[in-house]
Amino acid sequence: MGYTPEDITAGVALKALVESLPPPGVLQDLQATIDYAAQAVTGQVGVVGYCWGGLLTWRAACLLSNIAAAVPYYGGGMTVASEIARSPKCPVLAHFASQDQSIPLEGVEALKQAHPDIALYIYDASHGFNCDHRAAYNAPAAALAHERTLAFFERTLRA
Repeated sequence: MGYTPEDITAGVALKALVESLPPPGVLQDLQATIDYAAQAVTGQVGVVGYCWGGLLTWRAACLLSNIAAAVPYYGGGMTVASEIARSPKCPVLAHFASQDQSIPLEGVEALKQAHPDIALYIYDASHGFNCDHRAAYNAPAAALAHERTLAFFERTLRA
């Protein structure tokens, strides 16, 4: 899928279908992937996700095992009360955007208040600022978030 209005509509519909699965939904697939990675590498496992993947990254950090660090980028949905109520089991670095029309800053601030241990950054950018296939791409914000993500993983993931 791309980023045309039709693709975005189709993607939102697919996300809604997956989110409607009974628990654990896709989390069992994520856990299987994490477990495989933990056996296949000599170091620890970190997870990163963007948009809905950011929400899944947050849920993985809170609910799954064998994760040493998590980095959600503009995790759509992770700033609602039910997600804020979760507690991560590993260090988390979260990236959000001040001009994100789909993630209100009030929710980002509520997440930050509830979890002061999370490294949380807000960029002067829009949703999807890290994706160079979107009009919202913001090269300076993407570069800074990437630098912070790599430094975070360097600190939290040990071989």
